Amino acid sequence: MIPRERIRNIGISAHIDAGKTTLSERILYYTGKIRQIEEVRGGGKGATMDSMELEFVKGITIASAATTCQWKDTQINLIDTPGHVDFTIEVERALRVLDGAVMVLCAVAGVQSQSVTVDRQMKRYRVPRVAFINKMDRPGANPFGVVRSLREKLGLNPVALQYPIGLAKGFVGVIDLVEMRANYFEGENGEIVASKPIPELLYGAACEAREKMLDDLSMVSDELMAAMLEGKAIAPEFLWEVVCRGTLSLELTPVLMGSAFDNKGVQNLLDAVARYLPSPLDREVKAETGEIVIPDRNAPSIALAFKLTQDAFGVLTYLRLYSGTLKSGDRICNTRTQDVFRVGRLVRLHADARQEIAEAAAGDIIATIGANCASGDTLCGEGTQVSLEGMFVPDPVITLAVAPATQEDAAGLSKALNRFVKEDPTLRVGTDAQTGATLISGMGELHLEIYIERMQREYGVRVDVGAPSVAYREAISQAGSFDYTLKKQSGGPGQYARVIGRIEPTEEPFVFENRVVGGAIPSQFIPACEKGFRDAIATGKLAGYPVVGVKVILEGGAFHAVDSKETGFRYAAMQGFAQAFANAKPLILEPMMRVEVETPPEFVGRIQGNLMSRRGTMLGSQIEENSARLEAEVPLAEMFGYSTRLRSLSRGMASFSMELSGYRAAPIGGN
Repeated sequence: MIPRERIRNIGISAHIDAGKTTLSERILYYTGKIRQIEEVRGGGKGATMDSMELEFVKGITIASAATTCQWKDTQINLIDTPGHVDFTIEVERALRVLDGAVMVLCAVAGVQSQSVTVDRQMKRYRVPRVAFINKMDRPGANPFGVVRSLREKLGLNPVALQYPIGLAKGFVGVIDLVEMRANYFEGENGEIVASKPIPELLYGAACEAREKMLDDLSMVSDELMAAMLEGKAIAPEFLWEVVCRGTLSLELTPVLMGSAFDNKGVQNLLDAVARYLPSPLDREVKAETGEIVIPDRNAPSIALAFKLTQDAFGVLTYLRLYSGTLKSGDRICNTRTQDVFRVGRLVRLHADARQEIAEAAAGDIIATIGANCASGDTLCGEGTQVSLEGMFVPDPVITLAVAPATQEDAAGLSKALNRFVKEDPTLRVGTDAQTGATLISGMGELHLEIYIERMQREYGVRVDVGAPSVAYREAISQAGSFDYTLKKQSGGPGQYARVIGRIEPTEEPFVFENRVVGGAIPSQFIPACEKGFRDAIATGKLAGYPVVGVKVILEGGAFHAVDSKETGFRYAAMQGFAQAFANAKPLILEPMMRVEVETPPEFVGRIQGNLMSRRGTMLGSQIEENSARLEAEVPLAEMFGYSTRLRSLSRGMASFSMELSGYRAAPIGGN
């Protein structure tokens, strides 16, 4: 079994079309995992990591895919994630279990909207990353501008470790600023890395770039600063160590360059993954109690189930093993449900292919068949009770009504939705209280469109789809007080509960604060009060939307020694909240989307005008000779059908992406 310090659990994340899957394909080729390179839109079998039929049809990554490969003496467990914001949960749960990441950026577009989201997710889980500036062969490539935007837009400390040899069509290789050698990529598929002296015309620029790199690195290493002041020779091995320490401490982000499609720079990136990103031994993992989980293979087994999929062979559960070892047949406990079950077959994954293994150890990412759990559950060896910190799951923003086209489709629809909800925490299924229609909610039009297509392809289910509706929210604009008494004491068992307090706006989704003193409400009834308040925010009183951004402060109340019960205080809390909500100037909030449009410059005027006609606010623009990028904030309700309109405005030459930027008060009558 490979030493734990030689394992790298990494993910590849970026904005859509930055080249993540193309890069993954080259990584698999150069590590010997595959023998032939396939392209995302190459007309062949399709990229290896895009194994779902719809991914091949649409040319995008929909679900994250895992594989294991070997680069020199390092084992790389790799997860390729989607770039489209509608599938952001795939990035979220991958980053939750990974030790490091590669952030891919387009050399022309630089930091884009989904780059910002990915950066936020990496920071949430404190994941060290290496930045790879891809598509250096594209016209307009500007790696220096991308490095600048990493600093200005993401607040990172990027350190360029390479200097390009040519740009756009003239891009032929990179200069390694650590070793001061020029790297060229020869052979039919760039498989031969040729290290040569730096071209004379670029030597001065390379020396200047190296000085900038050393200055940046000296800010995180006193030893390097001392060596530079003393004029000592600086060995590459010493610089590798400095970069590694700075990367692991999140003080800097190493930046490399290349063109995955043109087969240049990928081997250098693999070297950087092995040198600078952490092993499982370098990462500190905490339980919900704050206890540190040690990645010791001799300790009790602790694993996190981070993804579930289902196929003809059953439910496949992806696991990150944080401690101990796991073998087929071991008994393991789900700490959420306390169910104990035997581990089925253990497999390593290569996209949709599987390799059966005898055992796994701390640090491994593997899968098992037949585990009794849900995404986010902690699984422990018998005698151990640890719950690992969970993952962030964003709320859906769009809802569709779906109905089976025929009676024969009803059973298949139910079966499909039950499976999809288990696999995807951002997909929600509910029922319209007035019509009884089945409602599905998700992260965007594409998100729900994909699931509707999967129902048809995988289950043969035909569905009738209603018009999309926006997931509005309700909030309060000022504080409001409540004093509600539940009193039913007219003979026989009675009910009595009184709650006093107030509600006020807050930045958090919901906050409950107990300020009851003197036993006015016994402590055993406080949790029931909190449950009642949580029940109340599930359905607002203006239009029935969930209530967000409210803090409930319970200040006092009263009880009866015989007639007070938990159910009474729960009901009283619900009614008290409704009383205060009505006095707190409630309002409707609508989801606002950050929209980014890339277009030829000649269409900028008409596209801007159309965005503003959709109640959009322009946030900025970047116009160059061959392309323009527009950023705007637009209500989600105004963005339905935008892709068709954009094609019309730009003769099919523009593209756009959007992500949730927050909620804002909707105009009166706008809901």
